[in-house]
Amino acid sequence: MSTEDPCPCGSGRSYDDCCGPLLSSERLAAIAEELMRSRYTAYVYGNREHLWRTWHPKTRPAEVALEPGMRWTGLQILDIRDGGPDDDTGVVEFVASYDSTGRLHERSRFERRGGRWFYLDEQG
Repeated sequence: MSTEDPCPCGSGRSYDDCCGPLLSSERLAAIAEELMRSRYTAYVYGNREHLWRTWHPKTRPAEVALEPGMRWTGLQILDIRDGGPDDDTGVVEFVASYDSTGRLHERSRFERRGGRWFYLDEQG
């Protein structure tokens, strides 16, 4: 991947200026949306380690499973509730597209713990 390649999360920034430093553990997400975008990018690249590391210890599985052959094709953020630099919780609603016609619509809950953002679960 070139430093100029666009980030898969759809931010409009290059991978190295967006999700790259989060996936490589060079830095932590400052806000819940940033963590959401990095997790989507981790699914695009099959980065199980980043997904496991950013999943809340109360809710994460023992092992992160990825669908073999699934190709993620786009991310659209629909709504953001809290999750800013001064918040301890947040919700990000999004649609992630996959393969040719698949769509995953979810409202993900995030929690800051020890200064780090974690994906908690899907809001029911």
